[in-house]
Amino acid sequence: MECPNCSRKDIGKIGVNQYYCWNCFIELSIEKGRLSLHQVEEDGSLTSLDDLFEDHDLTYRESTS
Repeated sequence: MECPNCSRKDIGKIGVNQYYCWNCFIELSIEKGRLSLHQVEEDGSLTSLDDLFEDHDLTYRESTS
């Protein structure tokens, strides 16, 4: 999996269909083939980043390799 924000592969799994990018520090979740990106705030709350990306950037295609 590649981060749609920074294009790095430093992604760790933190839950069922939930991931964390260790490079740009955002949380990613997958639901119905669509990525949802969130910034983790200092108080632990999440702020959506989805409006910063095009729909095609948020479509999740599982890697076959």
